[in-house]
This record gives sequence, C-alpha cells and structure tokens, in this order.
Amino acid sequence: MRRRMAHYLLVLFAAAAAGSPARRSAVDLDATPRTTIAYNELADVPRFSSHALNYTTLLLEDEKGILYVGARGAIFSLNSSNIADGSQRKIQWEASPEKQTDCLQKGKNNKTECFNHVRLLQRLNSSHLYACGTYAFHPLCAAIDADKFTLPPHLEEGKEKCPYDPARGYTGLIVDGGLYTATRYEFRSLPDIRRNLHQRPLKTEESPVHWLNDAEFVASVLVRESVGSPVADDDKIYYFFMERAGEEGTAFEKTQVARVSRVCKNDLGGKKILQRKWTSFLKARLACYIPYYEVLRGVYSLDGGSWPSTVFYATFTLAAQWRSMEASAVCQYNISELQRAFEGPYMEYQDTTRKWTRYDGQVPDPRPGSCITDRSRENGYNSSQDLPNGVLDFVKQHPLMFEEVKPAWGEPLLVKKNVLYTALAADRALALDGRHYDVLFMGTGDGWLHKGVVIGSAVHIVEEMQVFWAPQPVESLVISKAQRSVYVGAASGVLQLPLASCARYGSCYDCILARDPYCAWDGAGCREVASAADRAQLTQDVRRGTEGCRNGSAQARPVQRNRTALRGDDVLLPCEQRSNLAQATWLVNGTGELADGQGGPFRVGVDGLLVTDAQPEHSGQYSCYGEEGGLRSPLADYALTVLPELPKEPAPTAPPRTARQASPDGKLVYISVIAVLAGLCLVLGAGLLHVSCLQRRKGRYVLDPRALPAELQTVSANHPGKGQEDGCLQIIPGEAPPAASPAREMPLAAPPPPPPPLPAEFTNGLSAALPNTLRKMNGARYVLLQQQEEPSTSSLHNTSFAQELSKILEKRKHTQLVEKLDESSV
Repeated sequence: MRRRMAHYLLVLFAAAAAGSPARRSAVDLDATPRTTIAYNELADVPRFSSHALNYTTLLLEDEKGILYVGARGAIFSLNSSNIADGSQRKIQWEASPEKQTDCLQKGKNNKTECFNHVRLLQRLNSSHLYACGTYAFHPLCAAIDADKFTLPPHLEEGKEKCPYDPARGYTGLIVDGGLYTATRYEFRSLPDIRRNLHQRPLKTEESPVHWLNDAEFVASVLVRESVGSPVADDDKIYYFFMERAGEEGTAFEKTQVARVSRVCKNDLGGKKILQRKWTSFLKARLACYIPYYEVLRGVYSLDGGSWPSTVFYATFTLAAQWRSMEASAVCQYNISELQRAFEGPYMEYQDTTRKWTRYDGQVPDPRPGSCITDRSRENGYNSSQDLPNGVLDFVKQHPLMFEEVKPAWGEPLLVKKNVLYTALAADRALALDGRHYDVLFMGTGDGWLHKGVVIGSAVHIVEEMQVFWAPQPVESLVISKAQRSVYVGAASGVLQLPLASCARYGSCYDCILARDPYCAWDGAGCREVASAADRAQLTQDVRRGTEGCRNGSAQARPVQRNRTALRGDDVLLPCEQRSNLAQATWLVNGTGELADGQGGPFRVGVDGLLVTDAQPEHSGQYSCYGEEGGLRSPLADYALTVLPELPKEPAPTAPPRTARQASPDGKLVYISVIAVLAGLCLVLGAGLLHVSCLQRRKGRYVLDPRALPAELQTVSANHPGKGQEDGCLQIIPGEAPPAASPAREMPLAAPPPPPPPLPAEFTNGLSAALPNTLRKMNGARYVLLQQQEEPSTSSLHNTSFAQELSKILEKRKHTQLVEKLDESSV
C-alpha cells in the first residue's frame, strides 16, 4: 500500500508540473545518492557533546575561528578548526528553580519545556554577543562579553525578543544594531515580526486585517539591496514562514501555504496611521509546485558577490495529513522573482466571503509597501513617516500580493521519496571548467546528511552520510569556508564534517563519476581542488561525469580469485560496487556477456553472480564490471572450476610382503580383531534397540533421519523488527515434523518428505507451496523459497532465486551475502 501511495504521490507531482512540455516527470526528479557512508565510516570526524541537550543554535565566526553553540541550559565556545580538541568554554545558563516551578504550574512539561532553551545567538558588536533563551516560559536575554565569556550580572526581559515555547518556530537577526525577530512572543499571543534594541521598535499590524494568519516562522535573510542600487534603494530583510491560507479558491481553502515577506531596514513606521507598525510589510506565496500541501522546512541564500545574483534554496516536506508517506522537495528562487511578485498586483480581503481576491482598483503613489528611494525623496518623502495617509491605509488593508513566487526552472530541482529534509545549507564552488556550482547539504529527520550538487535544473546527490547513530532530526547546518567544514547540530551533539572527502574515491572512474566540484583526479589519486598546487594537472567533469578516464591505466585489474565447486552445487561470485548508480555486467572467458534476465543457470544480482546447478562446462573465467555513465570499470575476476566429483586420494603403494606378514600367524591376528569389533557392535546395537523401544513407549522419537538442522529462508520487508523495504536472509532452526504413526519405519536412504507450509504469521508473502529442494552453495545448505511479487516481463524476475537475490543484495552497503573466500569452497 505504501508503494502504491508513493507512485500516486509522484503522479501528482508530475501533474502539478505539467504546465510546460519541457518539464521532466517527478519520477525523474527523484535522485538516488551515489554512495552511502555508514556511521562507522565517520568514526574519525570531530564530535562535541556534554551534559546539555539540544545543540541547535549555531553561530560561526570564521575569521575568529570560533563556533558558538546554544544548547539547553548552556552556551559553548568551540574551536572551529577542531570542535573536539577539548579547548571549549562554557556558560551555564539554567532556569532558576522558581521559574521552573512557575512553568510547571502553567501545565508545561518538566521533561522538555521547563528549561532554558537558547534560541538566539548573534554578534551584537565588536565586543559582545547577544543571546536569548526561553527560560522556563519566562524569556530572558543577555549581552555577553565575548572575551570573558560570562553572563552579565543583570539580564534583560526577553518577552518581545524570544518565544516562550521552545518548540515554536522562530528566527532572528541582528542587523546594524537592530534586532529583527519573528515568532509568537507573549504567552498565547498572535505571531508577529518585530524590531527591537537600538532602533525604533516596530511590529506587524493585527487589525482590522491580520497580516499574519497563524504563522510559523522558518528563516530570515538580509539582502543588502542598497549596495550599488541605481535608485538608492534600502536593504531588506526577507522572512520565510508557513501560515493558513485565505485566498479565494478551493485549492487554498483551510490549507497551510509557504510565504515570503519583506520589510525595509530603515522603516520608521507611520506618523498617524501605522504608528510603530511596519509600513513596508508585504507578503507573497512561495510556490514549489508540490500540489498545495507543501510544508516549508529550511531556507538558505547564496550570492555571487553582489545582491542581484542572490538565490534562495528551500526545502519542503508533505503536510501532516500525508503522514503515511514521506517525501521532500528542493526548490530554487531568484531574487528577481521575489521582486517581480512584490511589484505586481495586490490582493484585497472581502468581508462577505472572508476570502482574498485580486485587487483591480487604483493604486496610490508612491507605491504602497516600497522602500524610500531617490524618487520618493524628490517628491518630499524622506522617511516612512512622511508618507500620505492614503498610502499607509492602503498598506494596512493590502499586505498580500496576487502573484506567487515561482521556482527557477518552473519546477523543483529535486523530489526525494522516503526522506524528510529538516535543515539546509549551501556553498558555491568553482570547478575546473570555470563554472560555479552550488553544493547543497541537506539534513534529514533520521540523522543523515545528503550532499548534492546543483547541475542545471536538477540535483545530483553525491553521497549520503549517517551522521548520528541514534535517529534524530538534523536541526542546524553551518558551513565554514575557512575550515572547509560543515557543522551539524542536533539534539545529542555537534559534529564537524569536511566539505569533501576526496580520498574515498580510490580510482579515476570513481573520482570523475562522483561529479563532486571539490574533487579532481591528478593521475595518481583523487585530490581536493582547493589544495592542489597545479590545477592544470587535474581532471574533472562535473556536468556529465564521463570524461577524463578513458585510458587503460585508469584502474588496475583486480586480483583473480579461484572458486572450486562440485557438480550440482550453486556458486555465488560476489561483486561489490561502491556506487549505488552502477550496474553490474559479467563476462565469461572475456567475451560472452551474461545479460540481466538471461535465465538458465545464471542469476545476475546487484552484488553478485549466482551459478545454480553448476556443471563442468560452466568452468572458466568470470569478470565483473561496473557500468555507470557510459564507463565500464573492472571490479572482480574469478577462475571457476566445477569438478564432476571429489578428487580421489591415490591409494598408497603396498610395500613388498615379507615372510612374516604372509604367515598364517598374521592372518590369525587380523581375524581376531575383526571378531572382537563385531561382538562390540552387536552389544551396542542391542543396547540402542532397547533404548529405542523405551522411548517409543513414551510416544517420542529420538532418531529421525529426516531432521534438518536449519533452513535458509527469505524474510519479507514486513517481517517483525524490519524497517527496510528489502528482504533479508534469516536462519530459522527447526526440524521436519514427526511421522504420523510410531510404528512407521523409514529407511535411511529414502528422500526426506517436503516440509510443511509455514504458519501464516511467518510466511510474510511467501507462497504456500514451498519448494523442497535442498541446495548447496560454498559447502552450506539452503532452501530456495518462492516469493510472490509483482509480475515482471523479465525472465530474471520470474525465477525464484532472482527475486530473492535481488532483494538480498539490494542493500549493497550494509550486508554481504557470503564471505569472499579466496580458496576452494569444496
């Protein structure tokens, strides 16, 4: 059912993006990470944690080499070059017992809420940091001396700067001495965007039209639009949030939608209308074209050195009503698209229908919601307090824009199934081809990190890394250009990862196919481009991942390994591939290619070739290649020998008989020994017969030649305790059932009867008619079980073992089916 829902969901994605014939289907947008890096492969990366929890507020000061971390009840100062070097400093900032008691009396949770969660950590000036915490539902703020790194003796009230609830959406920036924050500030109040500290305090309007409708804030970004502006424009702060929609039309009704709003940095509010309120607040819908149930999770901005090149990356997930499915999307937005929406038509609230509809009336001058520019000053409007009442009243009634902010390329860059992206960060890297590529780091809800590169209108996921052993959401991501690191914050701690781990790519093929703009091949190994002394000697192909490794020395041939088996055995030849995007190709004796679905005795799987019922004519040279991006890389070589029977040991040569050995006395000794052994066997047989009769009287069988020590059974994805979609192998101890009658005797040479069908709770989708052929592979015995799957036209998938093998080997990075023996398995 889950698989059908996923397919249906992707069909909806495709239908939503069907406005242009050039658009790809949503199925094509679903990218598979090329490589998978398990938790144990990251054992050497620096990690930091202490007795505190929730290391989710990160502030990086790259030029100072410091990473500040706000946690629950503490603030840390870490060495950004190595956060685990032990040089950290700590400020203990716990909520007082009195405040915790008050919090409990309000009915709050003493396990999660009645603590001081640090939610804001920003640089205030050259000497001080500014921090705010929830302080057990009594928010407080503090100006911290960065050198002394201690709390001041007096703390500030934080009720208009920090949320009460630690789980409430919140964002904050300090810009030129002004604190710009957005959240629900007072206890049980409405959402608000405010400015505090050293500038004139401002907030959003609440009546008669609510500017924010049950909003949950995600991020805020400063764009210096005054720099190089031909009209002397003002800097702007953009806020990204979710809110309940009120636009006309059934598609939006009672639905949460993503929004982007903006305010001008030098806004002073109105003089009579909108006093101490924003006069520049406007908002527009942020569309990613996941059909109207998209939830905004994270936003990150990049620019190419000037604000007109600013792009925003945003991650979306499905809304709560689709909890049976997990899917995420990534969209890119250009600053020009945001400006187009804010300069377009307005919407108007209709009291009769309680809906927002397009406004087609007269728009006053200067344009409502715009910043003060040279044109405004020429007309006598030097600040927002000089604006006419008609303009301010229009802003008050028309905060919503009609045009939505469309994503670049008109569709998502990426749609990922079975993943919830919870955090996002981006970096811009210069590749060898002279182009800049944006590298995205996307944290998931279960403790993984995806690294992808934006190539054109799509995202190629270079790798996925399991950054936390215990599944937990990645809450924060910060990138250091100086340390070439990405810092990952979560509930259990912080870790520091390099932007690139080029040494993982052991061959030219692997290095080029990764398409990582940080890495390139230098002829001997995969090196980081930034640290290379001579870039002219490097090879890289980010756009296609196919050029640069076509010479024969790109990868050495693997060492040939020997496999020996008996006639009728099954032989598995493993072929492990590092890349999840590669396809295995097998050659026999250097020429004959074993195609997927060929049938016969050969079964081609993701990580191996199975030869069933091997015969002497199957002996030969077997070579495995990985094909990816049009390149073929040798991975494994085997010399298989199938013997018709076990080789017999040569009989020892009898020495010349002596007269003593041929004498009648020697024969008499042999006869005496044989007679004694026969007598002992007779006594032992009588004893065993007596014991057997006693056991039969008790209704039990002790000796049963049909008993099997174990069966190798395929367990489906729904087996209890399994969270994967792929099958696995499980050894199930047991034996054949006893005969129906105690008097029934079966000769030892008789073939064993077929095993009984498994109970319903153990079948897990297996056919009730299980095959009873006991097979052999590498000296072990197993049973091939038929599993019912969806019909397929491939002959490979119509054979029982192929279904099992493809599922067994699908998780190439986690499990190896058999040991890779280099000697005979006879």
